[in-house]
Amino acid sequence: MTTAAQTTLIRVGHSPDPDDAFMFHALANDKLDTGPYRFTHELVDIETLNRRAFTGELELTAVSIHAYAHLTDKYLLCPCGASMGDGYGPMVVARDKGSIGDFRDRTFAVPGTLTTAFLALRLCLGAEPKHVVVPFDEILAAVERGEWKGQPVDAGLIIHEGQLTYANHNLSLIVDTGRWWMDETGLPLPLGGNAIRRDLGPQVIRDVNRLLRESIEYGLAHRQEALEHAMQYGRDLDRPLTDQFVGMYVNDWTLDFGERGRKAVAELLARGHAAGAIPAKVTPEFVE
Repeated sequence: MTTAAQTTLIRVGHSPDPDDAFMFHALANDKLDTGPYRFTHELVDIETLNRRAFTGELELTAVSIHAYAHLTDKYLLCPCGASMGDGYGPMVVARDKGSIGDFRDRTFAVPGTLTTAFLALRLCLGAEPKHVVVPFDEILAAVERGEWKGQPVDAGLIIHEGQLTYANHNLSLIVDTGRWWMDETGLPLPLGGNAIRRDLGPQVIRDVNRLLRESIEYGLAHRQEALEHAMQYGRDLDRPLTDQFVGMYVNDWTLDFGERGRKAVAELLARGHAAGAIPAKVTPEFVE
């Protein structure tokens, strides 16, 4: 039996959305033997997690791939736990119809400037968008109203389940950045991953990475059970839509980035650097 003195605390940060909840169900609800490790979970929006990662506060944290480019001194990417947009991804929606070019000088409500969604929008526009940062789950309402705290909002950059529910708000799709990226590169859009702190040492890093993969495998093998857990985090989603959304972002890509997924990460970071959005050239490093 593991004593309290032998227990290693692993603080985990992930988003309060259905795909992350599905992924972490087994770890959060004691479905796995975690041995000497005790996992605690903090559910926080992805931009807050991106910002917190700069201090290395959490041992294991969800991060945007865009944010990871600034965190390579502190974190490694886990090969499992990816959120990949395979021909789909964050969307720009608006009250008015039009192309993305029509919105070049308009103001976007965005979920954070370190999100991969923001980087993808910048690459798609060819320039940094005029923007106001809005909590991800309030963007659709802000676009409907046309303002956020007195600032004008012409379009919204939506992530998570808003990709399935924006039409309920009488909004039109302007561009799907995941589709745009696939057309540009032939690759999936690597939106987020799980990063583990380098200073934990090789053995702990390997063990935690293994347990994360086992949690993902458990969810996929016990889908209905994991969906029950995930549904409590799906705003405006019924069970079929929750299942659809989870299937978009917890799948074979989540078990392992694979060669093509790793290539996609490298391509995104290289294009971000070339566009001036990422200050240094970054070679992504994954847990072995």
